[in-house]
This record gives sequence, C-alpha cells and structure tokens, in this order.
Amino acid sequence: MDNQKSLKSKKITTGAMAFMTAAAILSLRGLPMMAAEEMTMFFYIAFATIFFLIPAALVSAELGSAFAGQEGGVYKWVGAAFGKKWGFTAIWLQWIQNVVWYPTVLAFAAAAIAYGIGKPELANNGMFTGIFIIAFYWLATFIAFGGTKILSKVTSAGFLVGTVFPGIIVIILGIVWFVSKRPLGFEELTATEKTVATVVNGVVKPRFFPDLSNLNNLSFLSGIVLLFAGVEVQAVHAADMENPKKQYPLAIFISSIIVFVLFTFGSLAIAAVVPNSQLKLESGLLQALTTMLTAVKMKWALYILAFCIAFGSLGGVLSWISGPSKGLLTTAKDGLLPEKLAETTKSGAPKNMMLIQGVIVTILASLYFFMKNVSVAFFLLSALTIAVYIIMYILMYAAAIVLRKKQPNLERPYKAPALKFIAIVGILAAVFALILSFVPPAQLPIGKPASYIAIVAIGTIGFFIIPLIIANRKKVNKN
Repeated sequence: MDNQKSLKSKKITTGAMAFMTAAAILSLRGLPMMAAEEMTMFFYIAFATIFFLIPAALVSAELGSAFAGQEGGVYKWVGAAFGKKWGFTAIWLQWIQNVVWYPTVLAFAAAAIAYGIGKPELANNGMFTGIFIIAFYWLATFIAFGGTKILSKVTSAGFLVGTVFPGIIVIILGIVWFVSKRPLGFEELTATEKTVATVVNGVVKPRFFPDLSNLNNLSFLSGIVLLFAGVEVQAVHAADMENPKKQYPLAIFISSIIVFVLFTFGSLAIAAVVPNSQLKLESGLLQALTTMLTAVKMKWALYILAFCIAFGSLGGVLSWISGPSKGLLTTAKDGLLPEKLAETTKSGAPKNMMLIQGVIVTILASLYFFMKNVSVAFFLLSALTIAVYIIMYILMYAAAIVLRKKQPNLERPYKAPALKFIAIVGILAAVFALILSFVPPAQLPIGKPASYIAIVAIGTIGFFIIPLIIANRKKVNKN
C-alpha cells in the first residue's frame, strides 16, 4: 500500500506538466518580433498555437509515451517508422537547429547586457554582438565540459528570474501605460507601413488580419512559429502521468493559455510603447522597458531587469549546450557516427561533438560582423533555424501516422485523438511555415533578397543532406 502511494506521489501532475511545457517554449526574445506585427499578432499567435503547438504536443505525446524508457527521442520514433537513416536525420535536424538557435538567443542576451551597462547603442553594433556570442558560447562550452551540476540550477533560476519575472513586469508596465492614457505606438502607424496598417476613408488604422497580397508580408510567421517549437522535449514525460489520456490534453491546454497570455500581452505592451518604425527585433523588449520605466521615474530598475533578462538567456544556453549533443550520441550505439565523435569527457559530456557545435556557432555568429543591420542577421538565423527544425516536425508527424498502421499493437499510454487528422494539419502548417522561411520579410531592410534566399536555402539543404550522406556512407540498414 505504501509502495503504491510512493509511486503515485512520483507521478507528474497536470500542473507540473503544464509548467514544464510552458518553460520549454517561453522565451522573451520573441516578443519584439510579434510586436512588430502590431494588431495582426493575434492572427499569428492563434495560427502558431492551433496549427503548430497543439498538433506537435499531441502527436509527440503519443510517440513519447509509446517509446518511454528508450533513449533517442525522435531518433527512435522516426526510425521505427522509416528506418535508422531517417531516424538519424530527424535527430540530426533537431540537434543542428539548436546550434543555429544559439546565436539568436545570445544576440538577445548581448542586447540586454548593452542596456545593463548603460550602452544601449551597442545593441545595434554587429561587432559587439558577434564577439559577445562567440566569447560567451565558448565559455559556456568549456564550463559544460566539466559536467558541473550548477547547470540545472541555472536553468530553473534563469526561467523564473530571466523570463517569468521580466515578462510579468513588462505586462504590468504596459497596463500602467495604457491606463495613464499615454500615446500608443500602434496608433502612430503611417500609410507606408502597409504590412501592419491600412487606410479606411482616408484614416490610417492598424490591420487585424495580414495583407495577403504578397508572401513577403507573412514572412514573420515562420519566426513566430519557431517561438512555439520544442514541445516534443517534454512530451516524452506524458507516460509518467497517472492518467495521461485525460491529464496531458488538460496540461497542454493550460500551458497554451500561459504561453498565449505572456506572448500576447507582453508583445502588446511593446507595440503600445515603441513605434513600429523604431522597433528592433533583438532589443525591442529593452526599448519598451526603457520608455516605460522612464515614464514612471524608475529607470534605475532597467539595469536590474536587463541583467535578469540576460541571465535568463544565458541560463537557457547553459542548460541546452550539451543536451542535444548527448541525444545525437545515442545514434553512435548503432554505428551511425564516427567513433571519434562519440568521445566524451570524464563527466560524460560529448567533447568532440560540442567542439564541432562551437565551430558552427562561431561561423554563424560571424554573420553579425558583415551584416549592417543586426535585426536582419537576427531574423535570418531565426529563419534558418525554423527551416531546419520544421523538416524534423514533418518527419515526426509522418512517423506517427505510419506507426499507427505499422505497429497497431504498440502500447501507447497516451493515444492522441484523431491522430491522422491532427498530423496532417500539422504537416500542412509546417510546410506553409517552411515555404515562408525562404521569403525575405517586407518588414526589414533585407538589401539583396537573392542573397537572403541563397543563405537560407544553402544552409537548409546543406544541413539536411549531411545526415543522409553520413548514413549512406555507413551503409545503414533500413530497419
């Protein structure tokens, strides 16, 4: 009887799962990107929640519960459906997108540090941003080599101190700004800002639905979808719930509300304070906080919040820096990686894999040295991240459909309702977002669109074919 109570107490509760899922998704770095869409942000957030977050959560929950106890995540899921080669491709894409993601989150941290030291102009300095990314990333890599236990503590503290706390503050300040009847940024739109404004009877009004006359106007959708990615990381814990069939959907509903509220009201607060023409993707949150805190005569708090935000970003990097690499190392057991890449430190950190990861991050961070506009470099890397990541999601959705037919008797503690329909919806939304990731955004001064498209295309194709080449050279079996 006592053992049953003990086992029951160790089960993940609905609230805990909801918080874990929200923590895996939430990041303040995306608020300026959504704020840049002004009132159309409601459309983008709804699209990302309904057509991406929910399908990804339900499908990955079924797969995660079915393969609970087996290491490898999407490697095992996709591999069971299509063979080891495609399973390896899926886990590779999950790993490499994370590598491409590092420069964007560290650029956000660099902007926060710039404001924290009273030098906000450095947030728009590509040289400062690039050097900061490279220096901190290598520092974090060498710290991770030691396998220090502090990493997990930094993650939890970083989420609360660097994400939840500043997020709540910016929402409260936004409410104060609105109640004080101060000028609203989205009321200062001009007729030239066609992606977010329209003219009705000679009066400029904000759009509530995107301008569909040109795909360029929808480019930010791919970046916003990226903000809702990563739910599959927590889905593997669905089997650890007492009644996953009922509790998991409820947890996803609760976490979706948390994500929706923080993203929506946080972005709305920024849009209300910072005029669209002045908003920077990498530092928009700090721009808004500067204006709002100055208005309530509390500018001194900006420096504290800036370091909190930077701490949250840096904590996130430290927590993820070795995890995805370890996931990829699971494939080494099946002979899919050269033995040299499977070497680890005494603490178990994947040494050579992390060194390669660092080299790639360094190359990507160098983009900031050559691109005049930091926001363009920030969005370019975000587009490349989602293009790579979205392919993995397509493989995951397809695997779920195939496994229902291929292994109908496979025990599934959590079984997604109408899985085929949900997975197809997810695939269609993913393909749409994938296409948009190659389209230069009308909201940014891209310069040469051909160069933008070429970088995203070459990066995506290159990262996609690398695992296939490795698998073919290793002569991987289909099963």
